[in-house]
Amino acid sequence: MTRSQTEKLTLCAVFTALAMILSYVESLVPYFFAVPGMKLGLTNLVVVYALYLFGNKEAFIINVIRIVLVGFMFGNAFSIVYSLAGGVLSFAAMSVMKRSGKFSMMGVSMAGGVFHNIGQIIVAIIVLKSFSISWYLPPLMISGLVTGFLIGIVSFETLKRTKVLFGAKK
Repeated sequence: MTRSQTEKLTLCAVFTALAMILSYVESLVPYFFAVPGMKLGLTNLVVVYALYLFGNKEAFIINVIRIVLVGFMFGNAFSIVYSLAGGVLSFAAMSVMKRSGKFSMMGVSMAGGVFHNIGQIIVAIIVLKSFSISWYLPPLMISGLVTGFLIGIVSFETLKRTKVLFGAKK
């Protein structure tokens, strides 16, 4: 392994740990939102940041490892399945939108928030064998847009101020 590969691997490990910490912190936030179960999506801050700093492969690995480890530590098999469905669909949407070059970091993050919720609702429909849960999708999509926008702003500002530290070219 070259020094740059070792540095990238180390940074990815640090980003994964940070995403895990943010996931835990988010679990401590009480739910006073109008939509039960809605979360702020703090871990998406790390994923969006990594997507722009490193690229698709590293950001995807950080996202999946974080989901699995947090699921084993604080959740159960169902939470891993729901989170993986949301996380993978969200990441796919963000990756496609970023690659197109037509969307801002905020737009990419907003898509991530919306598609994460869509992925989880799809799993819920499959598990419950009923479309009755789909009524929940519109409020979740709105919350995904709002939180995605906020996470996008924080990601953009963080990347702008720190990319020199990591030698980012993007």
